[in-house]
Amino acid sequence: MKRLGIVVIVFFSLLQSCKTLSTQRRSYIVAKKSAADLKEDFKLLRKILEANHPSLYWYTPKDSMDLYFDQSINSITDSLDEVQFKNKVAWLVSKIRCGHTSVLFSKAYTRNAAQFRFPSLPLYLKAWGDDSLVVFANASQQDSVFKRGTVITGINGRTNRQLLDTLFSFISSDGYAFNYKNQVVSGNFPLWYKTILGIDSAYNVSYIDSTGKEATAIVKNYKPVVDTSRKGRPRSAEPVKLPSRRELRKVRLLAQRELRIDTALSTAVMRLATFSNGGLRTFFRQSFRTMKQQKIQHLVIDMRENGGGKVSSSILLTKYLSDHPFKVGDSVVAVSRKFAYAHYIHPSLIYWFAMNFGGKKAEDGSIHYRRYETKLFQPKERLHFDGQVTLLQGGYSFSATTMFISNLKGQKNITVAGEESGGGYYGNSAMYIPTITLPNSKLRVSLPMYRLVMDSSRPRGHGIIPDLAIPPSSDAIKKGIDPKMLRIREMIQQKAL
Repeated sequence: MKRLGIVVIVFFSLLQSCKTLSTQRRSYIVAKKSAADLKEDFKLLRKILEANHPSLYWYTPKDSMDLYFDQSINSITDSLDEVQFKNKVAWLVSKIRCGHTSVLFSKAYTRNAAQFRFPSLPLYLKAWGDDSLVVFANASQQDSVFKRGTVITGINGRTNRQLLDTLFSFISSDGYAFNYKNQVVSGNFPLWYKTILGIDSAYNVSYIDSTGKEATAIVKNYKPVVDTSRKGRPRSAEPVKLPSRRELRKVRLLAQRELRIDTALSTAVMRLATFSNGGLRTFFRQSFRTMKQQKIQHLVIDMRENGGGKVSSSILLTKYLSDHPFKVGDSVVAVSRKFAYAHYIHPSLIYWFAMNFGGKKAEDGSIHYRRYETKLFQPKERLHFDGQVTLLQGGYSFSATTMFISNLKGQKNITVAGEESGGGYYGNSAMYIPTITLPNSKLRVSLPMYRLVMDSSRPRGHGIIPDLAIPPSSDAIKKGIDPKMLRIREMIQQKAL
């Protein structure tokens, strides 16, 4: 009985703890940190970046970066919450112009981020070009004004350009490849607006009405209504069949990569959303075998969602398509392999081993990844695809995806279509990317360890410019169609590709 009593006490103690944790999670509070603590975080970040970042002054001179660091540190005159401090750090980090050096909220904030999502602006906007903003979704379903395809010209007195310039100054990108920033903002415009510009009870939104004239309307904050009507209802007697592991894996793989064959056009469309997962070695081999068996003449590889991944997977796919030997880059260089301030860099030990056993110290004191600088990779002979290839890219096409496309751009049977890539055409900083965790705020900053110059003869500062530019349009958004795939299909039909 005594043992049973202890078990009961422990059970109810655990139950109470779970309730407490649940309550804490629901009512997570973003605590403010003192100005002194936040300044210490900023000073530490500066030391870590100066000691380890391979491209800190690639686009922004040292005297300018020094000025930005000083301005950021001196601007902290009072305590700040995590959102306010993240904005300051993100503004500073964006000045490096490195898409692989970005700022994340703390793990605690990220776990509880859902509770801060609403209220928010209900309009989800697609951004592109210099200043285009178009509604592609509206959370307020009763709104009869801001329908899909509505062209926006300003919010709360800010023009589109002023608004985007403000948001862009907190987003990291490779050089001046701003199409990546357009895509990031388009991914969740209400969240970016709220994080940077704060929350308003209502928004004065300018737009083009059905007559082609500029008009304005008030948009109220959106907060979803929680449906409690199902509470207390009896459960269905019919058991719910859960998907099997095999079914879940199939769905997961389809989200990462997929091959579709259009026999009428003798065209294969390969959608590739990552170079990291998805059993790509097997997928590539099976895909190119299928194309050979069906004598496919045209291949479209859609990489608009592909943010990169493993360099080895990028190299492998290039082998199936390249008509010449190729290498990863002219130079792959790190500042140091000592991992200064390793206590704040995670996981430092794994990357320390990789850099110390994979990198070689040069006469200038820098560390070179010789394999990627010198090795010529040979095209495959078996299952090599020699037909016409269209590589479809966009602002999210980044890192290893940019490496893949840049190695093929200019080949006689290759056409690069879509929009400017997010990843730099000249090079980027990546390869190994551990994470800095600042001790007081717990903010996380990604830290690339190698600077890659893919081809030193290329212009520096932008992404890959497509051979065939196919921009978005408000009409396509309104109709819910994919103008890029439609245009490519039409050109294949007309034998223009």
